[in-house]
Amino acid sequence: FLPRYALEAWQAPCTTNYRYSPQVPTSLNCGIDPGHGMPLCFHRDLPIQNPNNVWTFNGTIPPKLVIGKYGEPLLFRHHNNLSPDVKQNAGFGRHTISTHEHNGHHGAENDGFTGAYFFPGQFYDYHWPIVLAGHFSMNTAAGDRMASTPDESGGLIQIPGDWHETMSTHWFHDHMFSFTAQNVYKGNAAMFNIYSGLDRGNETIDDGVNLRLPSGSLKSWGNLDYDVNLMLADKAFDRDGQLFMDIFNFDGFVADVMTVNLAYKPYFEVERRKYRFRILNASVSRFFKLALSDASPIIQIGNDGNLLPHPVTLTELDEQGIAERYDIVIDFSRYLVGDKVHLVNLCDHMDGGKLVGTKPVRDLTIAEALGGASADPCVGKILEFRVVRNPDLPDVSQVPPTLIPNPDLSNIPVARERVFEFGRDAIQTTSDPISSFIGPWGIAADQGATLAADFGRVSAAPRFGTREIWTLKNGGGGWDHPIHIHFEEGQVLARNGSAANVPEWERGRKDVYRLRPGGSITITMQFRDWGGMFMEHCHNTVHEDNAMLLRWEIDDGGTPFLRPLPTPIPTPQGVTFEAPTDILKTAL
Repeated sequence: FLPRYALEAWQAPCTTNYRYSPQVPTSLNCGIDPGHGMPLCFHRDLPIQNPNNVWTFNGTIPPKLVIGKYGEPLLFRHHNNLSPDVKQNAGFGRHTISTHEHNGHHGAENDGFTGAYFFPGQFYDYHWPIVLAGHFSMNTAAGDRMASTPDESGGLIQIPGDWHETMSTHWFHDHMFSFTAQNVYKGNAAMFNIYSGLDRGNETIDDGVNLRLPSGSLKSWGNLDYDVNLMLADKAFDRDGQLFMDIFNFDGFVADVMTVNLAYKPYFEVERRKYRFRILNASVSRFFKLALSDASPIIQIGNDGNLLPHPVTLTELDEQGIAERYDIVIDFSRYLVGDKVHLVNLCDHMDGGKLVGTKPVRDLTIAEALGGASADPCVGKILEFRVVRNPDLPDVSQVPPTLIPNPDLSNIPVARERVFEFGRDAIQTTSDPISSFIGPWGIAADQGATLAADFGRVSAAPRFGTREIWTLKNGGGGWDHPIHIHFEEGQVLARNGSAANVPEWERGRKDVYRLRPGGSITITMQFRDWGGMFMEHCHNTVHEDNAMLLRWEIDDGGTPFLRPLPTPIPTPQGVTFEAPTDILKTAL
């Protein structure tokens, strides 16, 4: 998969942005002049951040967006421009980084493995092939028009793979072992839109494949006029107004200032027409539950990286765990020019006068959230929509009744079932100074002991080319865990043992699975196309870092294969490899 395009970014201390390119007219971007320098501050009344308090891509805001499409492999060269002095971090954040393209379908060397980090002065080349799952085993002659990618003139290029596996909304972020929460909180997070024949990013092309979701029409694909990314994250500040994080809170860090796209108290000007919003929970421990302030309907079209089989109309979205993405459509034609409506957070993290990060405390009604029933500062209005004009052109975008049906796995035998339980009071059975960590959180595999993280330990090794069923269990009722499994997406089969407990908005493909307090979720996955070592962890990244993470790898399918895989041990001088510290008896 030779790269067709190359992207280059520098992880760097914050600075003023003089190269802002929103890819939409100023009239569709709240009148912001892209040629005007944009210093890194979260609000015009808040101070400019000191360089070592915020580390973003290129050191600037707003958060970055990568635009790609199927069939055009990308090379992402990520430079580490942070200080070699580990103490130059304003009290939080680590200067070694590893970049994870969240649920990218590619080889392990490009996954951003937690132990494959790199140092200041170095760069890492990540190759993102952007292919449909089943590339090597399904539709290999590219004969299915539904499996396609847009060309530059409004047509289609057919590609191999299963079109039911088409993905749309990704993001990428740091995955440094034991420091993911600090680095992501500090600014190492960006979004990634993937376009396809189905999800074209052009609402006017009517060819029987394109779903014509709200987007725009100037370009043949990838229009952003009415397709908007929203990155939600709570932040905290010290007495000088500089970004702050409590690194000693191992239950979960929840802050008191709400930001959208790293802006405090933002507004967004809209036309009287449909908009698509790709909403990412980029917090480290906070959950959200979103609604419109007037309780108008929201159409949910996507969950995590994928469009749902069918749209779901709601007045309140489900709780959104850390790293989950919800794609929604809001129709502003119901409002008049001059009207305002707000996106509201209903998920309360305040308990007894204290913000808690183990789980949401309660979900409020819209009236309660707007009426101040909670002392949580991030409950209530988080984004103001201002209806400023009628559209110049008729809104021809659609939300069709069928989006992307799930892959049919009924004829693929289940090779194995596994159980993973996520809980507290973990023990550590290894002592590698680089790959192992001691923390209160851990994971038990197949009724074994609850173990703290060691990225040198192999906890599961499914065979290449097989399908398995995994049950993820919450070991207690006092916390919630949004669990992310790298590389492969899954279909949810049951919640708490019953398919009837799976709501409509979870019946598509997912890559983050909220367990809910005391709950369980059963999923099924295929393992194909690539091998290597991957991760499974809680995406409350404070839990992940302390130490709710395990390594799994795709075992051989009968071909020559290095088994087990050696563990990378990075140093400033290069990478060495060592044998796994442990292989659980139930792994193979």
